[in-house]
Amino acid sequence: MSFAVSGALQAAVFDALVADPALTAVVGTAIYDAVPSGALPPIYVRLGNENVTDASDGTGAGAVHRFNVSVITSNAGFAQAKQAAGAVSDVLHDADLTLSRGRLVSLRFDRARARRVDTAATRQIDMRFAARVQDD
Repeated sequence: MSFAVSGALQAAVFDALVADPALTAVVGTAIYDAVPSGALPPIYVRLGNENVTDASDGTGAGAVHRFNVSVITSNAGFAQAKQAAGAVSDVLHDADLTLSRGRLVSLRFDRARARRVDTAATRQIDMRFAARVQDD
């Protein structure tokens, strides 16, 4: 197994999201790896948790990274959050990302959950993606 590609995968995902015009039309530059302190914008995207399992084979070290990307909004309703989540999904599902280490074999959407949080004042959509990487 190799966890060594994790940072390269995260950087490539972040770069793909901030470069997408459809997503930035909804959330602007509010795409975070680490949410800043202080007041937050009314809608933003946050990279989240990651679980990694071994996927090594005869060709070398590899792993499957299951990671979350969340859209969080204090705006009323889910419409704008779903628009942003759809853009995230469009960017990442079957993406051909170039990594600074290793290579991306596949990247696919796995599942999502939309919910109200904080006594329904905030809406959050958590999407999970699965990335198969090879550390060549």
